Amino acid sequence: MSKTHPFEGLLVVDFTHVLAGPACSYYLGLLGAQVIKVESTTKGDAIRHRGGTDTEAAISGMSTSYLTQGAGKLSVSLDLESPNGIMRFHELLARADVLIENHVPNTMRRLQLDEESLANRHPHLIHCAMTGYGRGGPQENTAAYDVNIQAACGLMEATGTVESGPTRTGAPVLDYATALAASFAVSAALFERASTGEGSFIDVSMLETGLALMSSTVTDYLKTGNAPKRRGNLANSRSPGAGSFPCREGVMSLGVNEESHFKSLAHALGRTDWIDDERYKQREVRKTNAAELAAEIEVELAKKTAKEWEPILQSAGVPSARLRSLPEALDSEQIQTRGFVQITDDGVGVPTLPFRLNSIDAYRPVSPAPTIGEHNVEIEEWLNSFK
Repeated sequence: MSKTHPFEGLLVVDFTHVLAGPACSYYLGLLGAQVIKVESTTKGDAIRHRGGTDTEAAISGMSTSYLTQGAGKLSVSLDLESPNGIMRFHELLARADVLIENHVPNTMRRLQLDEESLANRHPHLIHCAMTGYGRGGPQENTAAYDVNIQAACGLMEATGTVESGPTRTGAPVLDYATALAASFAVSAALFERASTGEGSFIDVSMLETGLALMSSTVTDYLKTGNAPKRRGNLANSRSPGAGSFPCREGVMSLGVNEESHFKSLAHALGRTDWIDDERYKQREVRKTNAAELAAEIEVELAKKTAKEWEPILQSAGVPSARLRSLPEALDSEQIQTRGFVQITDDGVGVPTLPFRLNSIDAYRPVSPAPTIGEHNVEIEEWLNSFK
């Protein structure tokens, strides 16, 4: 184990598909784990053939959606419906530390790979199951994708404006949030196993992950009975001066939530008169006059572009950022400096982890995303070496 790769020496069997499951094992791999991806002998992970805008890559089974969390893994193709395939799978599990899967429970039961069966046969194994709704309840076997869970958890209903109606977020945030939650759970289970020597079963719910992402809203509703309303780009804090404001060109997002922020904004915009203005000098009064304040902020911001305002406001201590497109965000000096995008050996740029451990270096996949069954021979020889 190294200080920067704490999962070095761990073997993870990745029996997952689409985004959330593969992303979880990808994160563990970036932290040093050896990941073996188990795919069907026919089409493999279905996400290989869909997702993204590179049609040719998808046809060849290497879609950009697959490449996003496929790097650094070995791929073995097995027919788990056959005696030999299931035997090989159990041979892998006997050597593995962690199994990650995101199939509905009935599928795992049919294959006799459910949590009870695996715990009896591989008591050392940490079995992480990721599903749309979690074990138990009437929906435990209901299939789900990110867009379904955004609808089911209330996130979509709370996003957008009154005019737009419910709106899905622009990226599959619940897939990747579920992957991060599962990775956190696996880390906790590994820590526990270090003391007990026993494996455990992890039950990860996408639905509950969605609700966890809305935690402050959930608590507010449970205490007050006030269901969230679509508020567009207004900040969650509901503070006057917090939200998105047009500039001469572009848009600035302001997070003016504290008194110090308001004073910093007034100084940065050259409107120190606001500080003593009876309409704005106290927070509660500002709330009453929030519309007037927003109109005045827009007048001032219209004097410059968002690109000009951003350094002025940020250096003045105003929590703020200009609205950027994804290409602009990836091209920013901050992201470039941090090395969040790493290039695999086949020239593909992929996201890495959003944190660093004991190092300023970003985590880079050890190898490009594999083709289906690319490592069949290598893994079979490895398993045979134990006989």
